[in-house]
This record gives sequence, structure tokens and C-alpha cells, in this order.
Amino acid sequence: MTGWVILVDQPRDFPNADTPHKVITTSDYLARPRLFDSARPKIVNLSRSYAYQSKGYYASLLAEARGHRVIPTVETMLELRESKLYEHALPELEDELNRCARRADFVPDGELKLFVCFGLPQDARFEGFGRLLFDWFRCPTLEVTVDTGDPWLTIDRIRMRNATRLINGEAAFFRDSLHAHTKREWRSPRARTSAKYDLAVLYDPNEKLPPTSRSSIKHFARIAEKMSVDIAPVTKRQLAQLAEYDGLFIRETTSIDNHTYRFARRAVQEGMPVIDDPISMIRCTNKVFLMELMDQHGVAMPPTVMVAEKADMTRAMDELGLPLVVKIPDGSFSRGVHKVATQKEFERVADELLEETDLLLAQKFMPTDFDWRVGVLGGEPLFACQYRMARGHWQIVKHRPDGTAQEGGFETFDLDKVPEAVLDLAVRAAKPIGTGLYGVDLKETEKGIVVMEVNDNPNLEHGVEDAVGKDEVWRKLLSWFIARMDR
Repeated sequence: MTGWVILVDQPRDFPNADTPHKVITTSDYLARPRLFDSARPKIVNLSRSYAYQSKGYYASLLAEARGHRVIPTVETMLELRESKLYEHALPELEDELNRCARRADFVPDGELKLFVCFGLPQDARFEGFGRLLFDWFRCPTLEVTVDTGDPWLTIDRIRMRNATRLINGEAAFFRDSLHAHTKREWRSPRARTSAKYDLAVLYDPNEKLPPTSRSSIKHFARIAEKMSVDIAPVTKRQLAQLAEYDGLFIRETTSIDNHTYRFARRAVQEGMPVIDDPISMIRCTNKVFLMELMDQHGVAMPPTVMVAEKADMTRAMDELGLPLVVKIPDGSFSRGVHKVATQKEFERVADELLEETDLLLAQKFMPTDFDWRVGVLGGEPLFACQYRMARGHWQIVKHRPDGTAQEGGFETFDLDKVPEAVLDLAVRAAKPIGTGLYGVDLKETEKGIVVMEVNDNPNLEHGVEDAVGKDEVWRKLLSWFIARMDR
């Protein structure tokens, strides 16, 4: 069996000969709760009706109770019952609908109906809209009625279509779309034992400074295969397919206001383990929140002053002295971090940054030759590195005007060679964030060890963070996922 199961009310609704996947009736599925005890199938529910308390409704309801992955979910069925329940999605959908129309030089001519199967529109001009629609409502077949009476296209109705009542080539398009959706392109073509779990790894092939490179993800996949886990690299376009996997590992720079947060939220909604989880993102990506959280838990950080107006700048200089470091609340890889040496420079930098944010952080400048980075997973140290400052610079990463970056060297340590106080403070700093994977940055100073920040999306690169622990680092990470997927 491929791992996919098609549910139909009658065998003739979708003959087994039309698909390589197992086809069973909703009655059989409802009556046999132990039918798939040895596997976690991915179910496509093609019942004739999704109405409340129908067989189709109960099939999806019980699939969720049995831990099976199913489309559509009961939540989707209920949400599409009436426009008031899905109107919250219309602004974003209509934006994309009109964007596609402009790109295609679409000329409205009366009523427009778009037929979309598994995120693929029959009208290829609206491909982006189809993907977004499936992001919102994971349903095998959807029909969108569009009002074209105004230059701005608006959505009148979104409804689920009965897969047994398709006309004018729709049935063939549906079969092709189902095949494309269930095609597992990342699997090796050679015969091998099926993996027990599928772990999605979100990455951006165009990111210049990713937390994990493509080559390191491939190294991770080789280790995972030995532990019966399939690694599936996915990109931001594949949010709609996330429910097909058992877990999510985000390996691109996270942000609350981009798709990485949506992926994390969707993973939590699907009940799957995820690194980074949305709560960790919220707690780590904002340095103002992090500073308050560390203070509440007695974790030492550099002296810091919040800056919201000019009077705060005077107080910051009085308390911290010059030079000092100015940071935006939400930044990564040393972006949005500035060292200022004079009052005039401080005022100029603050004025520029306050155009984008209402709050800044001014922090005491604490120069060191290196920063400690301790990886903490599930409350335990995973790796420890010293990252040296970039040559002739005061930070680990020096960003050049042309968009390139220069990084300092590194040294990776056996955990038993790391000062106990460093490991202890790192674990204490990660504890109030959560139980996932964190990179805690620390400085050793004359006055003691301080935490600079806690990263929810730390670098994990083959040959760097695993230079001492080697494959054990990746195995521990996989064990974290497997333990949660087993549960």
C-alpha cells in the first residue's frame, strides 16, 4: 500500500483501477476501527456528502480520533457550510485572485467559476490562487464563484464539489490532480523498507544565510533513514501538504510575520511535533520580551535600557555609557544591531530605526573575542561552540553593503570540556522558552557570564555544530521527534 487511502460511499464512485492507492468504502472504514493498526494512513475522503452527521462527516471525524491524516477535516467541512464562517479568509484570497488576474491580463466576461482540485486550478492562470485556497481549506474539490462585475474581482461563494458529479473534463482533471497530490517525489526510487515516519524540513533554497544548508539537510536525511525516518525537504509553497507528514523541522530563518510562523501554527493544529513551535518563535524573536522573561527567571543579561523617545536615549547613555549597542526588537543573524560611539550617531541610528518600530533596546557594549553558543534540546545541552568575531569587526557576522556577509571562525567543544557555569546558565535560559531546540548565546566577562539572547532557530551545520558530537547531535534531534511522534 502507498500509504494513501481513498474513502468512497460506493466502489463505483472511484474504482480501484483508477488509482494505485487503496480504495475502501466509508461504511467499512467506520465499522473497522482497527483496519490500520500498523500504519498511519493519509486519507482522502471522497464521500458524496460532507453534511453534518453524514457518513462523510463521521469518516473524517473518526479519522482524526484514530490519529489518521485526512482531507477534508471536519473543521473544513463546517467552515465551508456558510459564507459567514469563511469570510475571514476572503480578503487574502481576493488579493491573490486579483494578483493572478493582473498577471494574466485577465478580461472579465460575465460570471467566473474556478474549479480547484487539491490546490490545482483547472484554469492555470489562477495557479497562485489555487495554492492559497488549498492552504485555507484542504478539500479535494472546490468551486469558487467569482463576481466579475467590477474591476476588482470578489468571491461570491466557495463550495465543496461532489467528486462523483464532475462534468466536462472535470473528472479527468480531478484524477490527474489527485495523482499529483499523492505523488511522493522525494522518495528514493530504489526498493527499500518503508520508513516509519515522514519528517518535513522547511527550507528556502535561495536563503543566503540559512540555519542549515541543503548539504547538511542531506546529511541529516542519511542518518534519519537509518532510524526509519524519511526526510522531506519542503518549501513555503507546500503549506497545504503539511498534514501529510508526521513532524516539522523548520530550517529557514523564522519570523512572526512570514510563512514560517504559519507553518509552525499549522503543525501544532495538526498535532505534530515541530521545531520551532510558534510559542518559542514568539518568545525568542522579540528581544524586548526575551529581556523581561530572562529578568523574571533571574538569568543575567547585559545591562539594557528600552528606548521609545528622546528622554530614554539620555538615560541610556547615562546608565550604559558610550559606546553602546542599539538593537531592533526583532532581528536575526546580527541584522538590526548597531554599535554607536557618540551621541550624534546614537540619535541618527535611533531616528532611522524608530521609523520601523516603536521600541528599541540600548545595551551595554561588552566586547569579547568570542561568544559561546550552547544548543539546548529538550532541556539538555546538545552541542557547544565558540563563535569568534569576524575579522576587524565586533560581531560574529559582518554584513557588507553588497549583501554578502563575512563570518568569524569557530571551535566546537566536547560538552565535558565546557565550563559548567556556561552550560548551567544556557539550560536555565532555555527552560522558560520551551522544550524544543534553542541556541543560547553567552559571553564570559570579567563580571561573570551573561546571556546575550536565546535563538529559537539556531544554526545546525554539518562540520560545525556537530564537529565533536558528530552524528550523535543529529541522532538526538531525531530521537526528540520520534519520541513525540510515537506518542
